[in-house]
Formats: sequence, C-alpha cells, structure tokens
Amino acid sequence: MAASRRASDLKKSVDADARSQALALAPLLGHSFENPASLARALTHPSADGAPTRNNQRLEFLGDRVLGLVIAALLMKRFPAEPEGTLSLRLSALVRGETLAQVARTLDLGRYLVLGASEAEGVGRDKPASLANALEAVIAALYLDGGLGAAEAFIARRFEPLLDQGLPPAKDAKTALQEWAQARKRPRPTYRTVTVGGTAHEPLFEIEVEIQGVEPVRATGGSKREAEHAAARLLLEALDRLGHD
Repeated sequence: MAASRRASDLKKSVDADARSQALALAPLLGHSFENPASLARALTHPSADGAPTRNNQRLEFLGDRVLGLVIAALLMKRFPAEPEGTLSLRLSALVRGETLAQVARTLDLGRYLVLGASEAEGVGRDKPASLANALEAVIAALYLDGGLGAAEAFIARRFEPLLDQGLPPAKDAKTALQEWAQARKRPRPTYRTVTVGGTAHEPLFEIEVEIQGVEPVRATGGSKREAEHAAARLLLEALDRLGHD
C-alpha cells in the first residue's frame, strides 16, 4: 500500500511539474492552448520518475510525421524546379536530429523538460536526442490542440530561417552512413538484397542495410541504388533518434 501511495505521489508530482512547464513555454510557441495537457506530456521525458507511460514518446512519433509533411510542403514551394531526389536530401537535412536540436535550442527548450533525477543532474537538458524528441512532441501537441495550421505556423517560423540561410542539401545518404561508421572505427555498412519484385517495367527492390552494433533496417525502391540510399537514410535517422554518438 505504501509503495502504491508513493508511486501515485510521484505521478502527481511529475504531472504538476509538467503543467507548470507547459504554462511557461506556451507563450513562446505562438499558440494559445485550449487544453495544455498535451503540451505538458510533450515536455515529459521518459526518464521522469513516475511517468513510465505518460511521457512524450507517442507524441514524438506523431510530431515526426507532421514535421515531415510541413517541411516537404515548404521545400516544394521554395524550390519549385528541384527534382525529387534533391528535395529528399534537403528534407533529410532539415528533419535530422542535429537540426531539430538546433531549433530546440532557439526556444531554450531544454529548460522546460521534466526529467528524471539522473538526467537533470547531468547533461540531459542539452542532450541532442532529448531536445530533438521533445521538439517533435511539441509539434504534435500544437497539431492536436490547434490543428495543422497551428503546427504549420510554428514550423514555418522556426525552420524557414534555415532555408533562408541557404542550407545545403544533405550528403548522399550512403556516403554519410559510411563516414559515420569510419569515424567510429566500425566496418563499412553492408547492403543485402532481400527481395526483388514488381514487374519488368516497374521493378521493386527491398534492401537491408546493417552496421556493426546497430539494428539493421530495410527500405524499398524502384532500383537497387534507390533502395540502398533509402535504407541508408532510414538508418541515419534511426541513429539520430537513438542518440548514437
């Protein structure tokens, strides 16, 4: 009974901290929240005591998709003559963890996070993966409370300056992944053809990429090269999300 009471008290404490931080952050987001509960959850890190299921991970999942959609639309408008491949590289550069952490720091987002004791005492408030995940969760909170318009307005304000600065396209995904492995003295990534389907005119390749010590990922494409690049891009995004140094 005592343990149950302590757990309940912890949850109440975390919820109260999250609500307080949400109220402090909301004015910086350019949106008046009708229900700030989603923003409070967006600021609750998985390490927060008493919040094993009420953290920001599900919101991060949604925010990642909303961000990708809005950034893709911004790129289509800003670069009307660029082909899909170049737009994809620009998109990868803008939604990768490093860029998200950079944008999060312009909000000083780390100071509003509700963290567990060990994270709060360390560098948790400036950890790139935590900042990137929290920013995606905040975007999801804006979307849930104010619809796509609220999320679009926030993303445009925070990300358009990066477009205006002439952010160059990201490196070729296979090259970037190989450089990632080399910098950490790991073997080169290996690519394996899993399936070849489709038709003679429209083939579909499924490729798996693996790197030592990391869960492999798969992607598909209309050519082996396209599928390999897509798989490399997915693995780079996974490394960013997991905070691999």
